[in-house]
Amino acid sequence: MSTEEHNVDDGHDHNHEHNHDKSGYLPAIISLALLLSGLTLEFILKSDFFVDWILIGWYVAAYLPVALPVIKETLVALRKGDIFTEFFLMSIATIGAMFIEQYPEGVAVMLFYAVGELFQNAAVNRAKENITALLDVRPKTAHIWQGNQYQTVDPEKVEVGDKIQIKVGEKVPLDGKLISNKASLNAAAITGESKPQSLLKGENVLAGSINLESVIEVEVDKLYNDSSVAKILNLVQNATAKKAKTELLIRRLAKIYTPIVVYLAIAICVVPYFFVESYQFQDWLCRALVFLVISCPCALVISIPLGYFGGLGAASKNGILFKGATYMDTLIQVNTLVMDKTGTVTKGTFTVKEISISNQMPEDEFMSYFLSLEKTSTHPIAKAIMQYEHSGGISDAIDVEEIAGKGLKGSVQGKTVLAGNKKLLDQFNVSMPDEISYIVDSIVIVAIDGQYAGYVTISDELKEDANQTISAIRSLGINEIVMLSGDKDSITQKVAKELSISQARGGLLPEDKLNHVEELKQDPTKIIAFMGDGINDAPVLATSHLGIAMGANGSDVAIETADMIIQTDQPSKFVTGFNISKSTQQVIWQNIILAFGVKVIVLILGAAGMATLWQAVFADVGVALLAILNAVRLQKMNW
Repeated sequence: MSTEEHNVDDGHDHNHEHNHDKSGYLPAIISLALLLSGLTLEFILKSDFFVDWILIGWYVAAYLPVALPVIKETLVALRKGDIFTEFFLMSIATIGAMFIEQYPEGVAVMLFYAVGELFQNAAVNRAKENITALLDVRPKTAHIWQGNQYQTVDPEKVEVGDKIQIKVGEKVPLDGKLISNKASLNAAAITGESKPQSLLKGENVLAGSINLESVIEVEVDKLYNDSSVAKILNLVQNATAKKAKTELLIRRLAKIYTPIVVYLAIAICVVPYFFVESYQFQDWLCRALVFLVISCPCALVISIPLGYFGGLGAASKNGILFKGATYMDTLIQVNTLVMDKTGTVTKGTFTVKEISISNQMPEDEFMSYFLSLEKTSTHPIAKAIMQYEHSGGISDAIDVEEIAGKGLKGSVQGKTVLAGNKKLLDQFNVSMPDEISYIVDSIVIVAIDGQYAGYVTISDELKEDANQTISAIRSLGINEIVMLSGDKDSITQKVAKELSISQARGGLLPEDKLNHVEELKQDPTKIIAFMGDGINDAPVLATSHLGIAMGANGSDVAIETADMIIQTDQPSKFVTGFNISKSTQQVIWQNIILAFGVKVIVLILGAAGMATLWQAVFADVGVALLAILNAVRLQKMNW
């Protein structure tokens, strides 16, 4: 975005180039100085033939610096066959003003138009800068381990698997896994979360994060152009390519509106000749010119995309990325929310929840047998179990056998240990208490030397904001909330009950989730958003009216497929995104009503001869400035 133009595609272009070249202000300064000095000379000098011609030349000199770019745009548009542009309106209105000897007014109209454009350019550039400043945090160097030492290279030259070093205060150049034991990182520019991240060895490190405490080492797992921050930048830069319906509607109206006002201006000038006895051509031409100046749709056309820029910037600042302005409009229409469970409303990380021991064996001894066997497994649940802290030792298990779909069998300290599900203990004829059948959480049952010893339950935790999110979503008017999960149904129902979600189904394959959403879509009144994070969620994300992916720990496929990305993985950001989108829509409609309302009033006054060119240009520029200020305030609000 920082190198692109913001083009308003309604038959004419506003070249809001993203640069800081102050020379753009020079023509307006020259024109203003010549206009003010011309008005002073006109007041001081007496009118005669020689003085009049000097003043005409003076005003023409004041007119040209600001008028030539507009006239050039008019000619370019005419060559393309595009006649009815605002440049055409401005050109004929001001040239006409010169023709009827309203020289200062003609200069003023073009000057204030140019000043209004400068304000609009500055506002658009600020919106772009706010977004880019938030996200363009890619460092220019990386310290890579080569030849028994760290060497500084371009991040684009770093390969997957390379080891890099990040010093205190430096930005992480590429995504990877933490090699150091721990790290404290500020990822606010990526996730919008101001609280520093505390990471442990093996956890994901995002490019663009700032290292806060000690020197850390990271193993790179994504190339520079595939890093999270590079993808975010690409998404934001392309977000305005998908125009919202409001934006497209106004641009279509502008193409109809402009020729209508041109023909009306001609009618205002010519038709009274046949009906008014004391017809004065110059008087009615002046009215027609005032009418043309007022009719320019610049304020309307610019303020709408600027409103979406403001909304996209505010969302980005809060860790929410929309892949297009149109998805902001879709979000506020959503009345049905379907969500995944694991990684969406739960953390997606298993922890030991309960330890139950059947005999008098101490917990440390029980866990020592159990952990000694589990450490040989690569299963995700085994990894979660190994995070459990206990004071006993861990021995080396021998003769370990992994029984597919059931669990582990091995020898620990000379005793045969079984750890797995009910099927495993049934296979070895180990009897178990009936209570095990009623346990909802994931369970690992343990037997030692053929005797039932106890069990350990493993569960996923709800995210801290999960409960408040569901309540807040209902307060938005979204009363139909459905949970679909690939996890077993008993666990899914338990989580749904904790969140007060009445519709929930577990044990689903990706195609089952897809079929369920397709069934919901058969009701044309339902606008469905789906929120998920895994590869298996991609088909549903694609088919929903609005796909929402978790961006921090979500799969690349889900992120690529989704229309809206929550960088912090906090489901509550759905509510934040909804509120930002709603406020953006309100600002845009306020601008539309303001622009049309003021224009209609002043157009009527102009046609009736009750508005001068000065009043016309102040009305147009004033409306434009108010619309700009209204749009920019989106980025100043606290969400």
